[in-house]
Amino acid sequence: MFDTMNRFGRDGIPFLFIADFDGANPVVIPLADVDPRRILYSVNGRGNYRPVHDAEPSGYRFIAHPVSFEHYRTAFDIVQNEMRAGNTFLLNLTFPTEIETDLTLRDIFMHAKAPYRLLYEDRFTVFSPERFVRIENGTIRSFPMKGTIDRSRPDARNAILNDEKESAEHITIVDLIRNDLSRVASDVRVERYRYIDEVHAGGKIILQVSTEIAGTLRGGYMGRIGDILRELLPAGSVTGAPKPKTVEIIRRAEGYRRGYYTGVFGVFDGRNLDSGVMIRFIERDGDKMIFKSGGGVTVYSSPEAEYNEMTEKVYVPFSGIGAGIERSSAERGISS
Repeated sequence: MFDTMNRFGRDGIPFLFIADFDGANPVVIPLADVDPRRILYSVNGRGNYRPVHDAEPSGYRFIAHPVSFEHYRTAFDIVQNEMRAGNTFLLNLTFPTEIETDLTLRDIFMHAKAPYRLLYEDRFTVFSPERFVRIENGTIRSFPMKGTIDRSRPDARNAILNDEKESAEHITIVDLIRNDLSRVASDVRVERYRYIDEVHAGGKIILQVSTEIAGTLRGGYMGRIGDILRELLPAGSVTGAPKPKTVEIIRRAEGYRRGYYTGVFGVFDGRNLDSGVMIRFIERDGDKMIFKSGGGVTVYSSPEAEYNEMTEKVYVPFSGIGAGIERSSAERGISS
């Protein structure tokens, strides 16, 4: 995949790329060959489909069946033991949640409110708020997201910015991304630190904290665009620090394969590249629908709070409220 991206970049051929978390099944397709019957995409408003203007689905069914708190706590304790041993300082812990819904993957893609959206062969859909990297005019930028809070909470903006655990987590991921970018670029710098975006999340608004980091690429970078991405993967914001050891711990603690979840996808338009991290992810597994979600864990983390964050990220990205999102009994009794 990466050699093909280098060639397409050198020749100025626009392409779509989709990379799974493990890098085992990457996809690179010239934009001219993307079949909208199989793949739909939208990258910051640029896509290969006609937007719908009809009303969002309403009265839909969406019931989440997350793993039990006890199951989550077992993995959380593995992570905490590794942190006390000094093997990881930040780890993004995720789990699959089975959902019941009468919405199709296409329904969700077409009505989603998110800057990075993908529908892949009726296998999965993504509605991600998080950019991976943007490459434009010789500058590479990354925008790691760490820290979320419901906007309706009292003084939510100050609460998230002043939270010690969230601040420590954010600082760690910013250092990781700076180090990652330094492997492919010079003059790496933080241009915006801990700014807040608003994200639609299943009938409510959440505040999401991000940082913008930039670096300067050497001349001829378009012919190395695949090599640049290979050096940066997997995304630091969905792994942790230090990255190689943390990925090992993730595989042992989670006990399932992420697949395309927490991979990246994006578009090269012949001159510039934009890409998103594949979070907010729903896939089809036989006759089941699976939503994968998670959050960053540090030594300061509370298992109850982290479990709640994981389950609260299971939603459909519509601005209005349909039938509402129900939770199964697995998470009852766990308060935020």
